[in-house]
Amino acid sequence: MNDLKGAAQALSIKGLSKNFGAKRAVDGLDLEIPAGEFHALLGPNGAGKTTTLRMVAGLLKNDAGSVSVYGHDIGLSPADAKRAMAFLPDDPMLYGKLTALEYLEFVAGLWGVPAAEAGPRAKELLEWLELWDNRDQYSEGFSRGMRQKLALAGAMIHSPRLMILDEPLTGLDARAARSVKDMLTDYVKKGNTVVLTTHILEIAERLAERISIILDGRIIAAGTLDELRSRAGAAAGPSGATLEDVFLGLTEPA
Repeated sequence: MNDLKGAAQALSIKGLSKNFGAKRAVDGLDLEIPAGEFHALLGPNGAGKTTTLRMVAGLLKNDAGSVSVYGHDIGLSPADAKRAMAFLPDDPMLYGKLTALEYLEFVAGLWGVPAAEAGPRAKELLEWLELWDNRDQYSEGFSRGMRQKLALAGAMIHSPRLMILDEPLTGLDARAARSVKDMLTDYVKKGNTVVLTTHILEIAERLAERISIILDGRIIAAGTLDELRSRAGAAAGPSGATLEDVFLGLTEPA
């Protein structure tokens, strides 16, 4: 693992808030994620996960609070903050009339990646995600899993240090999901940082080093699974309780 881990906070969120009319979607949320960590952000539908991630990515303006990515404030230094990260939404947009290789070269150009680097990097990513044999095919003919993997390759083409993923495994078959999970695990082992949301709690339990649970726009618990078990107490059952037990114990009404 490289020296990024522990070198800085990959993501620092302080007092983040967002209102939609009379509804407060995110309510003074605080979250610190160190460099080199695989972090899961979990919560029931409507808890504020996607709104939070969209503000972190700079796609949605916050009403209050701050977001910093490796020390770069998204409001004050948006270019520097965005260059250090990649955001993959749950339904990413691709350009169907571009081949897989053309798409990656196009995205690399948007990030200013030199052509001499973009080609080898695109090849590495496509091979890694088992799409190299499909490099000259138009993405409009890809399956859901292939589109998701191509979008992930596009998010990684500029070598971001922070990857933010909103439900990245939704709709993937077992083989495609395994490929993506292996890639993300390897990415973190190299000292980079992943923050993902998922409704598949077994995925978070298996991959995440730490987990934050969001409810009504606030983080109500954060830590390792053992720490969350302790926080949930009797509501989560025995010490060997699954993440599902813990999650339900913390989020269901008393």
